[in-house]
Amino acid sequence: MRVHLCGVRGSTSAPGRDFVGVGGNTSCVAIAHDTGPWCLILDAGTGIRAVTELLDGEPFRGTILLGHLHLDHTQGLPFFAAADRPDAEVRVLIPEQGVDAEALIERCYSPPHFPISLSDLLGSWTFDGLEEGVHEIEGFTVTAHEIPHSAGRTLGYRISDGSSAIAYLSDHGPDVGSASWDAAVALVAGVDALIHDCQFTSSEQERVRHYGHCTPDVALELAEAAGARRLVMFHHAPTRVDGDVERMAAQLHSVHVDVVIGREGLALQLP
Repeated sequence: MRVHLCGVRGSTSAPGRDFVGVGGNTSCVAIAHDTGPWCLILDAGTGIRAVTELLDGEPFRGTILLGHLHLDHTQGLPFFAAADRPDAEVRVLIPEQGVDAEALIERCYSPPHFPISLSDLLGSWTFDGLEEGVHEIEGFTVTAHEIPHSAGRTLGYRISDGSSAIAYLSDHGPDVGSASWDAAVALVAGVDALIHDCQFTSSEQERVRHYGHCTPDVALELAEAAGARRLVMFHHAPTRVDGDVERMAAQLHSVHVDVVIGREGLALQLP
């Protein structure tokens, strides 16, 4: 399995020279089999534009799997050039919410909020809801489980190709020791890499816990409890300059888990 981080920022993009080391685009991770094109995309923040370059002139034919519908995870959809062309084939899956999936996303991407509607995008696009459970998507086994965030249903994902696995909990506000914590540990169990929300420091978390995000120390605790091999710090706060992220990472120490800063362009080749 190949994994490429295309956008690692949370809440809103962060342009400027103080952010270029980590990257300022919002959440997007591209996944491919050991051979073959990039066919599974996790979230569609502004980082999804980079997938067009990864495809090297080819159209996107695959699935975009959204963890939830907050703007920082959907705002790249209309700007994904490899999917907005006549030969593209795009399936968008969102957490099932009892409402037509396309209509739900079009609340943001249609006039007067946006100049075009989703139906104006070129190529073949379909939109569906996804329930919790195990699904076969683009040749991967995807396990979806609801995780606590805020203001809208959110799913965390485990993706496996049979020989390696990652877990993606981009926006996760866990309470250690709760039933949802135990479920998250089960979802993450033994993965090669856990891509996890690390937006706030412990001192910040006391003021913004209701936002439904996480701290690096709690993310590491989850990784250790689940036996994950690697923690990839993700969903960095838009005010967090490169040096701040580096210092947050330097404070994390584990004997069993390799801690990596999620940076735009980071490529993981999993066994």
